[in-house]
Amino acid sequence: MKVVVDHLYINGIPLLHLYKEGNERIKLPFVIFVHGFTSAKEHNLHYAYLLAKKGFRVALPEAKYHGERGFLSTENELMLKFWDIVIQMIQDLNEIKAYFEKKEWILNQQIGVAGTSMGGMITLGALTQYSWIKAAVCLMGSPYYQAFARQQIKMLKQEGVEISLSDEELNEQIDKLYDYDLSLHKEALANRPILFWHGKKDTVVPYDPTYQFYEDIKPLYQHNQDDLQFFSDENAGHKVSRQGVLWTVEWFEKHLQQNNRNEIKSSL
Repeated sequence: MKVVVDHLYINGIPLLHLYKEGNERIKLPFVIFVHGFTSAKEHNLHYAYLLAKKGFRVALPEAKYHGERGFLSTENELMLKFWDIVIQMIQDLNEIKAYFEKKEWILNQQIGVAGTSMGGMITLGALTQYSWIKAAVCLMGSPYYQAFARQQIKMLKQEGVEISLSDEELNEQIDKLYDYDLSLHKEALANRPILFWHGKKDTVVPYDPTYQFYEDIKPLYQHNQDDLQFFSDENAGHKVSRQGVLWTVEWFEKHLQQNNRNEIKSSL
């Protein structure tokens, strides 16, 4: 069994497209997996490979200013563009979904979105915008867009990074994140299956706020508790464990494949 990796460009968005050999034109459950800050699409090939082996179609897109789309030279330059990158990728997800939909490559609208760190944040933000996301996995991400942005600004100022915007302009920028802030729009979850994974020793995206969000939304899932999971790793920092990777694959198997197994088998 071979997994095929195609290199595509969708309206200027570079991505890797993975599927099991022989499945190129077959309708399959579809997962879009988004990389983290300063990373690149190729760095998540292990997720995509394992998902493709299980019968998924997978897209690994490149975020703005990263990888093939990158031209900023320092991490501080990227950090100042962080929310531009996040919002653009949320918009890019819809372009990617539309492309695969037009190709008739998606089975029964079974679409999942996942990501690590910044990609996890993008996943959570996308849930506020798109009802077509049927299941999600957030690895080391945070739903608190506005609070996280304020903390970033505070950190940059402490490090002496020059910010060209006034405090008023910064507040205006933060206000623009409101619509994407899942912590302020919990109803947007609409009982969709969502898995969180986070290391308790994470110093990049703090563990406690994300876990608190999970606790806050538990009542929304009181009638479908199996659709909400939070896996904590006592020893992990800002790196997903092998078990976290496997749980991600299992989550999409459960929530995107389970109800479509007969159709999947008949199309293979």
